[in-house]
Amino acid sequence: MAVHPPKRILIIGAGPTGLGAAWRLHELGHEDWHVVEATGEAGGLAGSVTDAGGYTWDHGGHVQFSHYEYFDRMMDSLLGEDGWIRHERESWVWIAGRFVPYPFQNNIRRLPREALWECVEGLLQRPEVRERPRDFETFILHYFGEGLAKHFMTPYNFKVWAYPPRELATDWVGERVAPVDLARVLRNIILERDDVSWGPNATFRFPLHGGTGAIWRELGRRLPPGRIHFHTRLTALDTERRVAHFSDGSDRPYDALVSTIPLDMLAEITGVESWRAAAQGLVHSATHVVGVGVKGTPGPHISTKCWMYFPEANCPFYRVTVFSNYSPNNVPDIARCWSLMAEVSESPVKPVDPGRVLDDVLQGMVNTRLIDSVDLVDNVYVRRLPYGYPTPSLGRDAALEALLPALEAKGIHSRGRFGAWKYEVSNQDHGFMQGVECAEHLLLGAEEETIHRPDFVNQGGARMRSIDSAAVGT
Repeated sequence: MAVHPPKRILIIGAGPTGLGAAWRLHELGHEDWHVVEATGEAGGLAGSVTDAGGYTWDHGGHVQFSHYEYFDRMMDSLLGEDGWIRHERESWVWIAGRFVPYPFQNNIRRLPREALWECVEGLLQRPEVRERPRDFETFILHYFGEGLAKHFMTPYNFKVWAYPPRELATDWVGERVAPVDLARVLRNIILERDDVSWGPNATFRFPLHGGTGAIWRELGRRLPPGRIHFHTRLTALDTERRVAHFSDGSDRPYDALVSTIPLDMLAEITGVESWRAAAQGLVHSATHVVGVGVKGTPGPHISTKCWMYFPEANCPFYRVTVFSNYSPNNVPDIARCWSLMAEVSESPVKPVDPGRVLDDVLQGMVNTRLIDSVDLVDNVYVRRLPYGYPTPSLGRDAALEALLPALEAKGIHSRGRFGAWKYEVSNQDHGFMQGVECAEHLLLGAEEETIHRPDFVNQGGARMRSIDSAAVGT
């Protein structure tokens, strides 16, 4: 158990991380805690919205899979067995006028012959890797070869990250990028076999009603009443007196603060110059979510697909989800309409004109044969998320090393997708468990595995972790 557990615990943000911390504090019987949320509902970036046309949209592409038994049990409890739809992943890459199954590198047999040979030749000519490359561009060339880099890895990664791969580090790669097994690739080519089983999300589940946000709204409802304070934004922190100031004019003293707002924003709010300077090393991209309701039913070429990747320049989006396939309740009437949800990245080096993004997405959907004509569009929804991806830039770890320990010395624990700024542990399960583990650390002195040991967690090390044993400090 922690030597002197904090009495007053203040949580900033009611997304998965903040709710995870609150729930675990509640489970452990700690009563002096509050959650303060700037918006009007729980969920954060894992929230959902149903628009005026009756279409439901997530704040980006989310699927539910997990590295933790505790998280699975929590999800089962929140929505019950009947509250989910289970899917086998069907993901594809649109390239050269055709769909290629994902992982792309395992299924290059579907490419035109010249492109196929360029990919194989690049694999055969890869240099010997003596040590892990520091930047992602070199990593791609060394592990995937020039052909795969040219046709998919480099253009796709620029589209998704909105920064050139040479500006990204490689510590995050892990389970996020499928490795290349040359013998497996050649066998698939010769035997003309598709190979789609790789990845942690080969199967996933999705809420039957309400989108991903339904999960977190329900968890918020199950917390003790009066503990989540909505429409209240953190505006200033007195880190010496440990007092938080809010947009409604209220002040809240705390012994420990769990912050899930973006780390660079937190540093700015504190007003501590050294922290603000360190946060300059943090890089992120914005995401434009464009939902398109379509009349009729999807064509047979996409009717069973979950999501698709788009590396080419004939469309602005890097990924499109057939969102009506996740649940028929994501559209007002599945018999007469269906839906696509596109994601477009933005950064200072990849600007996006907000006045054109919808038209560009619709034209891109025609160009890539997702829809036959814009005349089929029944409904549109556009939302810009200023914080979409926490970029694993070359300077990220140095910034985190300067910020996180210094904040914790003042009783401030920055956790979550943008709180910890670690993309490799930024899915919903990771975020929720960062909150759970932070609560245990504050009350019990337990180790926070997710934030400090990402590889261990992602390789299954936390899979069977017993929360009951953690509760007694073992």
